[in-house]
Amino acid sequence: MGKFINPFTDLGFKKLFGTEVNKELLIEFLNDLLEGERSVTDVTFLNKEIMPESISGRVVIFDVMCQSVDGTRFIVEMQNQTQDYFFDRGIYYLCRAMGSQGEKGKHWQYEIDPVYGVYFLNFKVEELVKFRTDIILADRETGAVMSNKLRQTYMSLPYFEKGTEECKTNFDIWIYLLKHMDILDRMPFKAQKKVFEKLLSVASIENMTPEERAQYDLVETAYRDNMNAYNSAIRRGKAEGLAEGEAKGKAEGKAEGKAEGKAEGKAEGIRLVAKSLKQNGMDIALIMHTTGLSETEINTL
Repeated sequence: MGKFINPFTDLGFKKLFGTEVNKELLIEFLNDLLEGERSVTDVTFLNKEIMPESISGRVVIFDVMCQSVDGTRFIVEMQNQTQDYFFDRGIYYLCRAMGSQGEKGKHWQYEIDPVYGVYFLNFKVEELVKFRTDIILADRETGAVMSNKLRQTYMSLPYFEKGTEECKTNFDIWIYLLKHMDILDRMPFKAQKKVFEKLLSVASIENMTPEERAQYDLVETAYRDNMNAYNSAIRRGKAEGLAEGEAKGKAEGKAEGKAEGKAEGKAEGIRLVAKSLKQNGMDIALIMHTTGLSETEINTL
C-alpha cells in the first residue's frame, strides 16, 4: 500500500472532495478545471439525495453536489466501472438537479441556475476518444453557445498519459496526482501551489485516525476485490463469446457471439460487484447508485 489514499474509492473521493473541512480542494479543482470560464469563490454542500416527485419515482444519489455563491450547482461524480446507458444517466442526473429548482406558483418565470456535471471515469468508453470531453448546448451549424445552463465534462483517466515533466498546467497536475496518488511514495508538485500541499496532508494515510484507517483499509480491500471480480468477469465473458462465435464458423456468428459474451460478462461483473457491496453492508440505495441495478435485482443476490 502507498502512502496516500486511493481517491477512487468512495471514502477516498469524498474525503478529498466531499467534506466541509476540505472544501478548499474542491474549489481549487473546479477553478483549475474551468479556468477562463468560471470562478468559484466558495461552495455550500447540498443534500446528495433528490427525492422523486411521485411515490413511484426514483431517488437520485450523487457522490458530491454543491452550490457556489452565484447559484451554480456542481455535480461531481466518480465512476470506476462502465455500465449501459452511462451518458443517459449523466444527462438524467443534470436534468433532475435542474428540475429540482422549479418553484410552485404563477410568479416563477423559469429562471434557473446553471448545473455542471463533472465526471471522473476510471475506464475507457467507445464514445470518448480522448482524455477530456466538454459538452455544451450549442447551435449545431455555427457552434455558438445557446445556453450556459447545462454543461458536462467527462475525464477518462486511462487516456491521460502525461509524466511529471509534461504537466504544465495546474489542471494537469491535479489529474496526475489523482491518477497516481495511491502508488506515490511522495507527493510531487507540492511546492507548485499551496493547495497541493493541503492535498498532501489530507491524502496522507499517516494522518488518519485509527478509526479512519480501519475503515479505509476495509473500503480499499473491497475496491480491489470488486475491480478484480469485475475485470475477471469481463475477460471471461469476452473469451466465452469469442469461442462460441468461432465455433459457428461464420463471420456473423463470430461477431454475434463476441458481442453476446461481452455483454454477458459485463452484466455478470456488475452483479458480482453489487453482491460484494451488499455483503459488506453498503446501503441498498448506494449500491443502486454505484451499479445501476434495481432494488429487486440487488435483493435477489
